[in-house]
Amino acid sequence: MIPDPPPENISRLGGNPLADQDIRKVGLKVTAPRVKILQILEGCEQHHLSAEDLYRMLLEAGEEIGLATVYRVLTQFEAAGLVERHNFEDGYSVFELNRGEHHDHIVCVLCGRVVEFMDEVIERRQRRIAAELGYEIGDHSLTIYGRCIDPPCRSDKTGL
Repeated sequence: MIPDPPPENISRLGGNPLADQDIRKVGLKVTAPRVKILQILEGCEQHHLSAEDLYRMLLEAGEEIGLATVYRVLTQFEAAGLVERHNFEDGYSVFELNRGEHHDHIVCVLCGRVVEFMDEVIERRQRRIAAELGYEIGDHSLTIYGRCIDPPCRSDKTGL
């Protein structure tokens, strides 16, 4: 998966008041790596980024933040509820901001593109199935795997 480039102004932003507030609100100390990583997650058009994607974007922006620090910050953000981790079929984790809104995912098995969607019919059906089986849904995730049909698929696996 090839992420979008980082926002042009990321290395020029001394401090992002919104990012600072978000970090403080979850009980974490505001540090430069946390702010920079949160800025990328908030400003990037690509919503699902791996730690390596974030690291690459930081390097391209001239930031000197190590890959281990990126992993550590993402783990802290996940524990604090700022980001959600997804383990799609490729065997690596991607992270997205937790915006507090439920959605499901469809993933291209060729290029790794992830599209978010929300379908109330599917949600109602899942609640009905759970109720029929004697359950109340606490949480769930739905990931559909398929292939992009709109050419060209951005696949780097098939050489397209």
